[in-house]
Amino acid sequence: MMRGRTVPAGSDPYVPKNGNAGLSVERYELELDYRLTTNRLSAVARLDVLATADLARFTLDLSRLQVASVRIDGERVAGYSQSTHKLTVTPQRSIDAGTRFRVAVEYSGAPRPRSSTWGPVGWEELADGVIVASQPSGASTWFPCNDVPSDKASYSIRVTTEAPYTVVCNGRLLSRTVRSGRATWLFEQEEPTATYLATVQIGRYQSIDAVWDGVPGRMVFPGAIRRRVESDLADVPRMMEVFQRAFGPYPFAGYAVVVTADVLEIPLEAQSLAIFGSNHLSGSGDWERLVAHELAHQWFGNAVGVSEWRHIWLNEGFACYAEWVWSEASGGPTADALAREHHAVLARAGGDIVLSDPGARDMFDDRVYKRGALTLHAVRLAVGDVLFFDIVRGWVSENRHSVVSTDDFRALVARSCATVPGMPASALDALLSVWLDAAALPPYPAATVTTSPSTTVDDNR
Repeated sequence: MMRGRTVPAGSDPYVPKNGNAGLSVERYELELDYRLTTNRLSAVARLDVLATADLARFTLDLSRLQVASVRIDGERVAGYSQSTHKLTVTPQRSIDAGTRFRVAVEYSGAPRPRSSTWGPVGWEELADGVIVASQPSGASTWFPCNDVPSDKASYSIRVTTEAPYTVVCNGRLLSRTVRSGRATWLFEQEEPTATYLATVQIGRYQSIDAVWDGVPGRMVFPGAIRRRVESDLADVPRMMEVFQRAFGPYPFAGYAVVVTADVLEIPLEAQSLAIFGSNHLSGSGDWERLVAHELAHQWFGNAVGVSEWRHIWLNEGFACYAEWVWSEASGGPTADALAREHHAVLARAGGDIVLSDPGARDMFDDRVYKRGALTLHAVRLAVGDVLFFDIVRGWVSENRHSVVSTDDFRALVARSCATVPGMPASALDALLSVWLDAAALPPYPAATVTTSPSTTVDDNR
């Protein structure tokens, strides 16, 4: 954890070099011209910014890309300077708090990943294409931004590259035009999106459009592995159905799954899409739980984001629990059986961690994922299935396209249970404190209310 360290204003304690004081970005409009053979990016970023403090100057996150000009509301700025990961801008005159203004930045260079505690993050070349995986601190590798999870914005992303390649970005594809052997793709992401969830994927891909329980879907993949992809994504319509019943309506206009030709270490989520390596969709269904996990992130982590990275269990614990919900609904082991199994594994391996503040180095540790899911299961056992899934759907509907904290979850549980006889809020708060705030792994929780999982998941939409 970050105890004893001074954290710059505007930053997140887990990524203290990211974030910028005194401003919030409401919209990004990105025009990217990318040459695959030379890894050359020429770009213009237009940011609609709200000043949250008086600004004699301000900074944005931008890593190793060279700025050619900066304008504010069409006017050249008094000056700007760059360090490795920051762009500092001095306007012609101080900007008052509460003022909305537009910053236009022209920049170029060879984008590459940024080093982090968790490995390289951001824009990365594939063998024949591009993947952008920015979680948690890599968005600055391809556009100037306020790279903290609490600052969500809408996006327009226009990408021009060689015509034989397919481009996938967040949101709806509005147009594709071809001129002189180069194609321009335009995407619009209207829903508020954290910077780490903005993405560009480029490859020699085929695509198949689908409808998954009423949600427009798209599968994008190398043609050579089409059968494997279709086989391993065959259950997505049913997953979508189960999750919409359990968690509420799907929160975006559509959902895309991109499969790279390259082998990837792990799948990853982005706003309205998920990315898998060719090793993850092998045609055998071995990675089914992670197909469910990445889909669930559209509700937990994407629509409902975290206000700070220390609350990441709210992303990963819910997504992990969704794996168990899917297993239960699809005829596999029940959530209770999986919870017992993983509790035993954590107990043997040493599951001690402070879930509500695990520290930056451990924020992606498997203990956060599994203990987060176990915390949710403990609440389910305490309140019963009907109230538990009411709480989950309420969590999504109340916080849709917003950001949350662990205390927000505690408050919702307390409110939801306040009118239930024999279910004192103090007892539930004590239960949550044991799971969230104490390092030691609690004993496996006992059920206090009879459960009926299949009925709850299938009959409450």
